[in-house]
Amino acid sequence: MFLTELNWVAILVAFVLFFVVGAIWFGPKTFYPAWVKLIGAVETPGKGLGHHGMPFVFGLTALGALVQVVALASVIHFVELANGSPVGPVGGLVTGLLVGIGFAAASSLSHRLFSGQGIRVWLIEVGGDVVSLTLAGLVIGLFG
Repeated sequence: MFLTELNWVAILVAFVLFFVVGAIWFGPKTFYPAWVKLIGAVETPGKGLGHHGMPFVFGLTALGALVQVVALASVIHFVELANGSPVGPVGGLVTGLLVGIGFAAASSLSHRLFSGQGIRVWLIEVGGDVVSLTLAGLVIGLFG
């Protein structure tokens, strides 16, 4: 099975980086205040915006990040099999960028537009995903 052929150290490093980028992207001094204002949300003290509590929100966020990084590592693995050689850091970066734009960004555009949240909410949300996937691809490519 191909999952045993993936570099799990690279996946772990890329996952941590993905999560850190997300934390910075939606930090109190970066895009979080603008995002909250744009979606018209009201924070609940101690709970933030979620109704389930922060452990639940962060747990599922971490799971989603892990799934994305494993999927990206799988795409890179199949590209390497098709080419017969490692993609390297630049190939990993480009693959991450293409997956970020082609899947993460493109798939959520209609959701944001039909929900009435608009293009600015979409740009903030997917911007972090695209940056995270691009850097995760770079890390996976570096590890070969």
